[in-house]
Amino acid sequence: MLEFETKIRKWGNSLGIILPKNKLGKEKVRENEVLHIIMFRKNPKIKKTFGMLRGWKSGQEIKDISRKELYG
Repeated sequence: MLEFETKIRKWGNSLGIILPKNKLGKEKVRENEVLHIIMFRKNPKIKKTFGMLRGWKSGQEIKDISRKELYG
């Protein structure tokens, strides 16, 4: 897995990201290769992150579900 920060930039009528060659390292990413990207904001606010779950489950239930998904 590769992790680094990049900025979203305007690219014509779209938005795009740059994958810095020096950050790609051993990944051997090539032009036109399809990647699966997971995006996180650099400074997420806890209220915004968990606010959407208000009334859904308790904090402990959410942690248990997350652990089950991560670790099987």
